[in-house]
Amino acid sequence: MTKRILTFCAIGFGAVIWAAPHTVGQQRATAPAAAAPAAPAASAAKAPAAKIPYVPPKTAWGEPDLQGMWPLSHLISTPFQRTATYGERRFLTDQEFAAAQQSATARATRYTSGAVPAADGGGASRLTSLLSDPPNGRFPELTAKGKEMNDKFYGSYKPRTADGRPIFDSVDDFDTWDRCITRGMPVSMLTRNYNVGIRLMQSPGYVVILLEMAHEARIIPTNGGPALDPTIKQYLGESRGHWEGNTLVVETKNFNGKPAQTNSGVPGSPSLTVTSESLHIVERFTRTGPETVEYKMTVEDPIVLTRPWTVEFPWQLDTKYDMYEYACHEGNTAVRNYIETSRFERANPAPPAPAGRGGRGGAATPPAPGNQ
Repeated sequence: MTKRILTFCAIGFGAVIWAAPHTVGQQRATAPAAAAPAAPAASAAKAPAAKIPYVPPKTAWGEPDLQGMWPLSHLISTPFQRTATYGERRFLTDQEFAAAQQSATARATRYTSGAVPAADGGGASRLTSLLSDPPNGRFPELTAKGKEMNDKFYGSYKPRTADGRPIFDSVDDFDTWDRCITRGMPVSMLTRNYNVGIRLMQSPGYVVILLEMAHEARIIPTNGGPALDPTIKQYLGESRGHWEGNTLVVETKNFNGKPAQTNSGVPGSPSLTVTSESLHIVERFTRTGPETVEYKMTVEDPIVLTRPWTVEFPWQLDTKYDMYEYACHEGNTAVRNYIETSRFERANPAPPAPAGRGGRGGAATPPAPGNQ
């Protein structure tokens, strides 16, 4: 069972555009070049040398201009969590980076060479993980309450089970992304193996972040207006932005605690992690060059997490990237099909397998339901 099953249900989507962004048009079938290094040092194991701060262009109303198409394709091969062998090292060595480039090129060729590409391509980055904190690049432990909540939190990436088999019996057995409601935050700002477009637009008093997956627009006031009443809860929370020099700082609260905090759709991520209404996110967007933005997001949820976690990674401008419709909507038939199939399998269990012959003997193991 894959999340891609849930993406083939059609629904239109439009977004209001406040400011004219860059013209885009992408060719995804070609294997892209490797991503630019996240650190300029000759050895990625060393911290990058200090640079003269970049002075970004300004909008007509005087704010730093962050507008453009910033897909995360170049980070598809970078895991959310760090492999334990890297310890607290943030960057790959030159030798490790060369190997990562080879692997990313092979992956891009494999996934984009068919008549219908199975996923986007994507180069390699020098980052050992998207997570920068905790220092070991691993997702924090859950609190006792968080573990209790997570044990009752289900989705196609972490299904409810009985007798070792997944059970889907109602919409409560699916998370908000399964149901095509939303990927939620913070997942919507992280990678995936396809549909990773992010388009940023600005107008006086507002920043809009258009997300290719799952066809959502985060409308962020930057005009200093009053925040929503804390009793008003939303799937993506309520975001308010302000400028600190050339950095856009976005603080988001008022979450309803229904979407997942992580899921396996993000490469290298825990399968599915619950959130609570105490979720609090701070993002920082700093343009570091004509074609780069440094993105940083810190997530805290004291009810669920024993400590906050932070991701840091570079965005890269891609004026040739074109967003595709993520045609997924609540009430799609895939959810119903999952439920009907699960009920049928439980009502009609597979017969015992015949005894094995010869060799080392023993009964043959039948394939798991749903994988036949």
